Amino acid sequence: MTGSIERQLSGWGRYPSGTTEVCRPERLSDLRECMSEATSLVARGLGRSYGDAAFNSAGFTVLTERLNRFVAFDAESGILDCEAGVTVDEILSVLVPRGFFLPVVPGTKYVTMGGALACDVHGKNHHKDGSLSRHVTDFRLLTPSGDLVFCSREENSDLFWATVGGLGLTGIVTDLRIKLIPLESSYVSVDYDRAENIDKALELFHESDEKYKYSVAWLDGIASGRSLGRSVLMRGNPAAAGPGTDLSRHSSRSFSVPDVFPGFLLNRVSVRAFNTVYYRKHPRKAREVLTHYESFFFPLDRLSNWNRLYGKKGFLQYQFAVPYEGGREALIKVLELFAKSRYGMFLAVLKRFGPGEAASALSFPMPGYTLAADLPCRDAGMFDFLRQIDRVVSAAGGRIYLGKDARLAADAVREMYEGLDAWLELKARVDPDRRLTSDLARRLELVP
Repeated sequence: MTGSIERQLSGWGRYPSGTTEVCRPERLSDLRECMSEATSLVARGLGRSYGDAAFNSAGFTVLTERLNRFVAFDAESGILDCEAGVTVDEILSVLVPRGFFLPVVPGTKYVTMGGALACDVHGKNHHKDGSLSRHVTDFRLLTPSGDLVFCSREENSDLFWATVGGLGLTGIVTDLRIKLIPLESSYVSVDYDRAENIDKALELFHESDEKYKYSVAWLDGIASGRSLGRSVLMRGNPAAAGPGTDLSRHSSRSFSVPDVFPGFLLNRVSVRAFNTVYYRKHPRKAREVLTHYESFFFPLDRLSNWNRLYGKKGFLQYQFAVPYEGGREALIKVLELFAKSRYGMFLAVLKRFGPGEAASALSFPMPGYTLAADLPCRDAGMFDFLRQIDRVVSAAGGRIYLGKDARLAADAVREMYEGLDAWLELKARVDPDRRLTSDLARRLELVP
């Protein structure tokens, strides 16, 4: 393909990696050329999916970051029309000062809207507002046949829902429209609560979560015994305009982690010490703490290339969801297994999910609890250990987040995602030559 080059790519976790041909279109005509000429391909935004969902070592990877134009914005309706390569950061930089915010944001602002839709990202407000797709009105999809298909809940709805959470395997989203929410200030009024164990954390969630638009808990993934799952809950609501608030957009990036960072410095001993300090530095209860949205939603973005902290071997992010019924027992079982193993959770976050998008076969959220944890790649034994965790999650009726996955087995996906067969049928219909693929798609046998 003209202008393509060979590159080594990985996800944000730096594991696994693969060599792929890349092309970087700058307009729709270039994208059509990539689609028509490549024997196999997948789209890639900023590469923030953790595993192997956004590169194709068997063919081409289409870099979409230059397809990032704002098309239109209607301040009266709040509808933003933009190309899929526009990032969360770019949207907030332009529209927060005008009093608008995205209805759902993931844990980093450095993601494209196309990638966010392909993973149907969720945020700290899922228990209230659902995932990103709930707020997307429509999009256009370039299919392998070269057709540019308009997709909404009313028109080509089967393709709309197959693309939401579909990991880029039904086509390449070229542009989309999403309804933004009005904003009085750039701040969140946050309440902090310390929970001495997982039971107390869940009690606080259920006791008062409905008062908060945003809810999340940092969880100590190494503590055990009576402190198993001790947490710091951070819950808040958009702050009104007033003293100490404005519509500013603050840049929070302050330090870049060098690529030579020694990963061995992150171990159970150092992380246990950090977790103890982090837990104790928070008061048992604090109310209405004004926090800028960048610090609340994107705390790790202050460290550029923070994924290098885990060393050159990289890390996995393991995120699962379990339903409310039996979810407490499953969470405790998982935490106990980690506490007894030599594979500690080095950064763990606990949230609650509201109703998921039932029409989307591969959208991850489901009513229940979700726990995400960073796990450094140390040795092959960790993969055997995680298969044990997979079985606990599956037995509880839960599932793994495919947008972050790097090692799940194909048979496990079929147990966790009930609508997979119907999705595979649509995938075969829209892509009969199996040209849309990725390393993840082949590993999980999502290319029928």
